[in-house]
Amino acid sequence: MNLIEELRWRGMIQDMMPGTEEQFSKEMTSAYIGFDPTADSLHIGSLVPILLLVHLQKAGHKPYALVGGATGMVGDPSGKSEERNLLSEEVLQKNQEGVRKQLEQFLDFDAAKSNAAVMVNNYDWFKGISFLDFIRDVGKHITVNYMMAKDSVKKRIEGDSGISFTEFTYQLIQGYDFFHLYKQHNCKVQMGGSDQWGNITTGTELIRRKAGGEAFAFTCPLITKADGGKFGKTESGNIWLDPIRTTAYQFYQFWLNASDEDAKKWIKIFTFLSQKEIGEIITTHEENPGARLLQKKLAEEVTVFVHSREEYNKAIETTEKLFANQNAPAESLSIEDLEGMEGVIKFNYAADKIRTGVDITTFLAETGIFPSKSEARKMIQGGGISVNRKKIEDAQFTIDSSLLLHGKYLLAQKGKKNYYLIQVI
Repeated sequence: MNLIEELRWRGMIQDMMPGTEEQFSKEMTSAYIGFDPTADSLHIGSLVPILLLVHLQKAGHKPYALVGGATGMVGDPSGKSEERNLLSEEVLQKNQEGVRKQLEQFLDFDAAKSNAAVMVNNYDWFKGISFLDFIRDVGKHITVNYMMAKDSVKKRIEGDSGISFTEFTYQLIQGYDFFHLYKQHNCKVQMGGSDQWGNITTGTELIRRKAGGEAFAFTCPLITKADGGKFGKTESGNIWLDPIRTTAYQFYQFWLNASDEDAKKWIKIFTFLSQKEIGEIITTHEENPGARLLQKKLAEEVTVFVHSREEYNKAIETTEKLFANQNAPAESLSIEDLEGMEGVIKFNYAADKIRTGVDITTFLAETGIFPSKSEARKMIQGGGISVNRKKIEDAQFTIDSSLLLHGKYLLAQKGKKNYYLIQVI
């Protein structure tokens, strides 16, 4: 099975330029994906492009990971309804280093290998190009009519916010990235999410018009959830690859809570299990859906890939402590159980406030479990708050010393899956 066949059965191809599959079959091919350094960590939405690069390298081709130090200063209008806030050079530098470090976890950068991964930063070639040079040497090759026809541009022009010249030029800048990599590194393919198709094809057009060359491209579908919710989002926000932002336990829980429909699709995309293995897992799961074998295998594979087998084992241990016997009183949890819960968010709270007693809404807001008392109150009224495994039904409920586990801990729960360990100091 060649690279394109592998990606196709996994549901990882949406649009593809003619000749792309033939290019990969003909020779070892260099291909790239760009990563936008809007934060110092990637989130799970970036896992698909990372996996595309991993599959590419496994198939014997050469992956290029482009960190957009220059494009990050401009902002991509694709999929956006409003202009994005521009980041300072200092923040961008910090973000680029974070993204670089994460990519090195997943790709083989051993320079001794012919298909070693390479990381590039488009700021390195844009910093020496003047505005006049760019519009003379690049802008003249792409017509405004061509640029206006792109969906990402049309939607913004027709929307309430419009589009600035800065963002309008983004597709030219990204197109030049492809041209530069084609000329300097013989990079013949660009990959990306389906919302990038317009920007990517601008690059292939620039290569054709400016260099008389031929380049190729394909995109993967944007990941969706069966219930219409946004992929990679939870009550607590984004699911990040950085364990400081999203612990391995929280990461594991995200995949474990996938619906059957989503899990059947995601296990093909986010794991390296074979077609035969996945078919057997789905068949076994359907015989007893309540055992959630499919979700457990998905969560295991992705957590090990991103965080390691050791962190996965810790996530399992924490999950068992929290969920194995929820009918048992919280007092049955030992100090070792509580302190050993890896990945549960932990807060400190002032002992004198507990001694005098504090109402539950104030407690939830001051610990940071909720951003405000009003939000805490709404969740209590909806039956979504428990302390020490006991549901709190009264917004005037008092937290005091009598509730402390082992004289210094409280175990708070928000919703079904979000746990917090509060230590009184």
